[in-house]
Amino acid sequence: MKVRAEARFHGLVQGVYFRAYTVDFAKRRGVTGWVRNLSDGSVSAVFEGEREDIEEVVRQLREEHPAARVDSVEITWSDYLGQFDDFAIRR
Repeated sequence: MKVRAEARFHGLVQGVYFRAYTVDFAKRRGVTGWVRNLSDGSVSAVFEGEREDIEEVVRQLREEHPAARVDSVEITWSDYLGQFDDFAIRR
């Protein structure tokens, strides 16, 4: 079942290609949405797709990113809206 997740990543997540890895991991799993840096040093993302695919993208970002250190992730789950055709970096 498709869902939507709004996530906020805290830790060493800027200046380490975190957004590029998010795009790569999401596209490999068929997840759509966007990712962007926030002024407080965190990264915000919206994911749409199968819940298990979104959970795998988040796991990969936490455990497989070679330079990032994710201290915490806040995720709000909601109903799938089908808003996106792709996954992109937003500025």
